[in-house]
Amino acid sequence: MDHIEDLEIFARVVETGSLSAAGRELGFSPAMVSKRLKRLEDQLGTRLMQRTTRQISLTEAGQGFHERVLSILASIEEARDFVSRRSGQARGMLKISAPTSFGRMHIAPHMNAFMQANPGLGVQLMLSDDFVDIVGQGHDLAIRIGELSESSLVARKLAPVRRILCASPAYVARHGCPQSLADLADHICLPPHNNDVWKLEGPEGPVLVRPLGPLQTNSSEVIREAVISGAGIALRSTWDIGPELVGGRLVQVLPEFESSRNVAIHALYASRQFLPAKVRVFIDYLAGLYGPSPYWERPAAAPASGPESGAAAAR
Repeated sequence: MDHIEDLEIFARVVETGSLSAAGRELGFSPAMVSKRLKRLEDQLGTRLMQRTTRQISLTEAGQGFHERVLSILASIEEARDFVSRRSGQARGMLKISAPTSFGRMHIAPHMNAFMQANPGLGVQLMLSDDFVDIVGQGHDLAIRIGELSESSLVARKLAPVRRILCASPAYVARHGCPQSLADLADHICLPPHNNDVWKLEGPEGPVLVRPLGPLQTNSSEVIREAVISGAGIALRSTWDIGPELVGGRLVQVLPEFESSRNVAIHALYASRQFLPAKVRVFIDYLAGLYGPSPYWERPAAAPASGPESGAAAAR
């Protein structure tokens, strides 16, 4: 088992790019991580990494070794999952990647119920808006929002996504409400944080709108706060602004135009011979929590977030 743990340490150092970061995740000091890596290199009779005070880089031998180690660790994990499936319990460490805002608003608040329902599981929830290579970076699954493209990954739809044009009542009172897409040229629009076009569907089919406005940012949450404060019109997901719509802090404008119906929330995971128990129970939990009519579209109904409901959804 020490040899397997050395491989896990090596893989985590490569993933994090840091001895100290890998040590924090695994519960070891940087000195212990360095010692275990040195022992692994001594056993192999070759140097796997070039280590400086600023960075870590793989040698040619280390690169080839790392690719094979990931396959070995995946096989070990599958063996553990096989036993877990037979025992009916999910065990081990579940590593999840999710978008920052969605993860903070609609995953993190429900983790307590999930972990209480699955006491044999540890969870690493990594929030990032960057594209994550879930296989290469050792994630068990990723939560992604958008239209699915061709991929070798397996996807399960968790919930539909509605994106609507909205503004604050104060903005509408000052500038009026647009009556057509052409009217947007006379309004202050808040471009997305990635400066993408607004992809809408209307009475005559799909339409693209290039929003122009004085505010530019790399943060989706900045756009969210700006539209709530009355700075302009924005295209936002209802999962992001549900309470503001219900409370009247935002109103929908041009309701005949919304985002593509192909946009959805998906769980993606690597294709394997069987779905690991720990991945299955988490995906089932989120699917039960959200569903085809997610709670942010039904604001009067409280989401299932207690221990009992979590246990039911996780089964």
